[in-house]
Order: sequence, then C-alpha cells, then structure tokens
Amino acid sequence: EELPYQPALTQTPVLEGLTTASTFVLDQPRCVFSGYDNADIWLVVALHNATSAFNNTAVPGTPETAFQNFPDHVSAYMTLNATLANYPCPKPAGDITVLRVGSETSCYQDEARPTCNGPLPGPGPYRVKFLALQGSEPVAETRWSVPITLRTAKPSNTISTADSGHSAGMIAITTILSILFAILLAGLVAML
Repeated sequence: EELPYQPALTQTPVLEGLTTASTFVLDQPRCVFSGYDNADIWLVVALHNATSAFNNTAVPGTPETAFQNFPDHVSAYMTLNATLANYPCPKPAGDITVLRVGSETSCYQDEARPTCNGPLPGPGPYRVKFLALQGSEPVAETRWSVPITLRTAKPSNTISTADSGHSAGMIAITTILSILFAILLAGLVAML
C-alpha cells in the first residue's frame, strides 16, 4: 500500500546543520504507519535518478541493500530500522522527533553492519522514503521525498588570500600590545 506521506527535511524546530556535507535531518514518520503494528519500518536512501529502479522486495542487510556498496554497486540502501513503537502517535511531549541521516561514522566500512546509517558519499541529490516490512514482505511505503542536496565546500582556489582585511595599523597595535603583555607577565613572574 502506498501511503499519502512524503518524507521531508524537518522545519520545526529550526535546526542549524539541517543539511551538512554528509548528513541531513528528516521528520520522523509519526502517525503514518498506524495499523502496521508488527512491521519493521526502514528508511530507504537512494540517488535521485535511481528511485524508479528501487526494488521494494529487496531484503535489508543483504549486499543488494548494503550501505557499504552505495552508490557504486547499489543505487539505494536501507537503514534506521524501527517499529511503530519508535514513532508513537501522538507525539509525547518533549520527544525528539527527527532522524539524522548519515550520522554513524563508526560503521561506514564495516561489512558486518550493512544497515549502517553512514555518512553520505557526495552532495547528491538524494531521495528517501519509508518502507514497512512484515518479515521480508513489503506491506506499506511512503512516497519518495523531493530531491535533497547536501552542502559542498568552496574550492580552495576561490578563497581570496590577497586582502585578508587586516590593516598595517591593526597589525602594529596587536604586536605592541603582545610585547607589552609579555613584559607585564615576565614582571609578574619575577615578583612572585
């Protein structure tokens, strides 16, 4: 069953680092999988152009869905296994209701952890959806998110080094104050 829910980057609370160079933050799918009490809920992360090729009958934890094979040999991987108890409806007061995708750095090369929530390998764009499985059978899934692009660093050759914004007067004053501070500190040590 396709559910009428589309995963999205979290909007509230307003977070710094909503997207970084290797992670992004999603809202949890609260009140989405009601009626699927015995299902395991997985997050599927895919390259934007590979969503149509995703096989929802693929079993989590296999080479076909392993994080360590993404994106070279696998176009989508499954991670963040949860149950309905992890996404209660309604949300209890004070609960954190976000998921950071790409936050586990300790398992990104560990083949024994194919469902690792490891750092994303590039800027993307990526698309995600939630998939509920009972055993290995898909019973419900959400729609794919809109494309999510991560931040990228500026190339080092675009950073200006010619004019650093420090005038000669500022450098002279800083130097004089540093010397006076050193003399004052030496005098204090000599007194003690």
